[in-house]
Amino acid sequence: MTAFDRLAPALQYHVVNTLLWPNLRPVQSLTIDTVLDGSNCVVLAPTAGGKTEAAFFPLLSKMDVEDWRPVSVIYLSPIRALLNNQEPRLTQYASLLGRRVFKWHGDVGDSPRKRFMREPADILLTTPESLEAMLISSRVPTRELFANLQAVVIDEVHAFADDDRGAHLSALLERVSRFCARDFQRIGLSATVGNPDEILRWLQGSSQRASSVVRPASERREPEITVDFVGSLDNAAQVISQLHQGQKRLVFVDAR
Repeated sequence: MTAFDRLAPALQYHVVNTLLWPNLRPVQSLTIDTVLDGSNCVVLAPTAGGKTEAAFFPLLSKMDVEDWRPVSVIYLSPIRALLNNQEPRLTQYASLLGRRVFKWHGDVGDSPRKRFMREPADILLTTPESLEAMLISSRVPTRELFANLQAVVIDEVHAFADDDRGAHLSALLERVSRFCARDFQRIGLSATVGNPDEILRWLQGSSQRASSVVRPASERREPEITVDFVGSLDNAAQVISQLHQGQKRLVFVDAR
């Protein structure tokens, strides 16, 4: 039996017939087995290497087969921009199985938050700071919201583990485990790093689950590098708009 064969039949159908994927990437196959077996893990792959699907396909499969109730998964990101970028993708994947996603951060209004608290979504996308605000707010029924929590996915986990925010996040995870009274599964997503075992130990915290680093064999690719002199902001915007048309792009600059 392959890793794909272990996914819920409904999800298998949509991967092939709705997403039109001919196959899974190595990191996805390896992670499916690890997550379905219930282990905590740190998943290593390059940017755009398929880590998001690697984590969420098996979680959605378990959500469907085991009939998880909301909120069953929390997705944590270090920055709001990443949450905004991931929301459409995760919404699409969740909707394949009739599940819902909600994004909670400082830019989300009070009305959507109230609707979420009345009718929680299956997957909550948030930042550690927003999660902290939820835990201490008297207006958020945190204990009820997280009573069904089964897993936490931490994107860019290396950015937390090697930073002061890591201690804060580690404490948050322990507090959330008290709220749901469950040893929930912990999944960290990371670009390739030199100390994945240390990151895994940090991620593990007080969890008693088995744990492992998911690291597929590296695929050597020739880098694609283009150098262009843009000259002005207007020309820079024009050049950027012509790159990878029809796709989302992240632009990193030296200053605001």
